[in-house]
Amino acid sequence: MNGPYDDIIHLPHPTSKKHPRMSMEERAAQFSPFAALTGFGGVIQETGRLTDRRVELGESDRAELERTLNFLDSQEEEHPLVQVTYFLPDARKEGGSYVTVTGHLKRIDQVGGVLLLQKSSPIPIRDMLHIEAIPFLSEEI
Repeated sequence: MNGPYDDIIHLPHPTSKKHPRMSMEERAAQFSPFAALTGFGGVIQETGRLTDRRVELGESDRAELERTLNFLDSQEEEHPLVQVTYFLPDARKEGGSYVTVTGHLKRIDQVGGVLLLQKSSPIPIRDMLHIEAIPFLSEEI
C-alpha cells in the first residue's frame, strides 16, 4: 500500500544546528501561562496526599494505657524516659498521622488532659495510642 508520505515517513527527525532540542517539560511550560485552571495543580496534589484515620482503642487497650499513665505519674519526679505514639490531626484535611516521640517525662496534667515531655509540645492524652517507659542503660555494661 503506497501512501502520499511513504518517501519521508522513515526519515530521521530534523535537528537544528542553531537551537538545541527542548525537553518535554520545557515544551509544556510554554503553555503554562494559558492554563485554564491556575492553582488547580496544588489542589489536586493536596487531595492526593494520604492521611491516616484515628484508631479507636478497645477497652483493654485503654485500661493498659491508663495503668501505664498511673505508673508514670508515680515516677514523675524521676523524669523517666518514655516513648509515646499518638495521633496528630492534619491541619488541612480530615485524618492525620501517627507520630512517635521519645523524651523525658516532665509531668502528666490530668486536669488539662495532656502529657508533657521535656523539650516537646504537649501531647493530648485522648490522642495517645501507646506509651512505654524506656529503661536507662548503665554506662558500666
